Amino acid sequence: MTNFKVIFLLGVNLFSLKSFAQTEKVKGKKNLTENRIGISEKLFKYMQAQADVNGFSGTVLVTKKDSLLLREAYGYANYEWGIKTTINTKYNLASVSKQFTAAAILQLADHKLLSLDDKLSRYFSGFPKGEQITLHMMLSHMSGLPMDFDELYLNQVSLTQDIVLNHITQKELLFTPGKQTAYSNIGYYLLARIIEKVSGKSYSKYLKENIFDKLQMYETGVMTNEDVIPYMSDRYIREGQGYKKNPFINWSFNIGHDGIYSTVEDLLKWDKSLYDTTILSDKMKQVMFTSYNEQNFGYGFLINPFYNHGHRLIGHDGGFFGAMTSLNRFTDDGLLIIVLSNNQSSSYLLAYGLAAICFGKDVELPYHHHSIKNDLSLYPYFKGNYGDIKILEKNGKLFYNSFDIELLPESDHKFFRSDDDNRTVEFIKDSYGNYTTIKLTKAGVIEERRRI
Repeated sequence: MTNFKVIFLLGVNLFSLKSFAQTEKVKGKKNLTENRIGISEKLFKYMQAQADVNGFSGTVLVTKKDSLLLREAYGYANYEWGIKTTINTKYNLASVSKQFTAAAILQLADHKLLSLDDKLSRYFSGFPKGEQITLHMMLSHMSGLPMDFDELYLNQVSLTQDIVLNHITQKELLFTPGKQTAYSNIGYYLLARIIEKVSGKSYSKYLKENIFDKLQMYETGVMTNEDVIPYMSDRYIREGQGYKKNPFINWSFNIGHDGIYSTVEDLLKWDKSLYDTTILSDKMKQVMFTSYNEQNFGYGFLINPFYNHGHRLIGHDGGFFGAMTSLNRFTDDGLLIIVLSNNQSSSYLLAYGLAAICFGKDVELPYHHHSIKNDLSLYPYFKGNYGDIKILEKNGKLFYNSFDIELLPESDHKFFRSDDDNRTVEFIKDSYGNYTTIKLTKAGVIEERRRI
């Protein structure tokens, strides 16, 4: 009888524990779902406010592992005709294009068709100091090659590769190759031409066959001046409160560093491929995602830049005449944030704000800022050094880091920057009545600096 009781009671306890575990599992799933819904609502409100207040035009995608947190389109793909953007709108990626150039080089290296230690002179004989510049240096922005040659591809229709190469070779190196770091579009342009030399295919065709088609990225390609690209957005430059169209760009020579167009959905496919070996082997992904210098450059990506919110970040931003783009991959969290804009909206800042929301940080919604008259007698108490920020005073005005950026008052203690009203500075008193802290907002993300 005793044994029966023990068995019976044990059975009841096991049943109760099992029921409790199942209940807790359901509760856990429910809480997780509710949390994701809450984050999605915050993301939606944040981006809607960015569109309503700051005029954001573009498409945004935020996913975490297999969950879609936000996918929305805002503004206009074409202002002249009032054509609104959609999820399928295509955008020029600007410098987000570099990661595809880097991936192509790594594929060719994996197939032993080239080496990352190859010298530039192997592909362009007679290039000044080309025997000192390696493909690795070009990929990681350590080649010493200057920033750009846009004085050509922004103005001239009749260009040839020889004309462009001759022009580039006339530019002096910024430093001894491999000794310093400087961002270089020229390096990535030359990498695109090396892809063509090694593969025997055009840059566009190589990417299509070896990356885009393999990933079914059928809405992605390389810009031209001739092709009609369905659902392609026009690009607009902000000028005061209005916009003007971007200048002529000779797309035949704006490649490697720029020139790829895509959609948020196609870029989601690209992101997923970087977690497997469809496009790059594990060995080559490790090479791509290693930081090689103090500026955190890997190959086509930045590795753990300072704006990572304390989470591992692999990403890159782009900006070129209206096209402003950001692709941020928080790989340990499985979080992807893509912001593509066609009207010079600060996509990199919006991605920063969206990431902060995903990580549970307080983020202020944007609002319209209006300058008022305030108490000027407080200004002497505000000026000083706050960490890496210097608050200056001159002729009854406050300035941020230099006399080029004025702080415009919206209350006695809170100001917004004259160059970007998405950034504010608020002076906070301590318990002794002294102003010892400033509270900053950057795209709504709150940061604090203490007076030195």
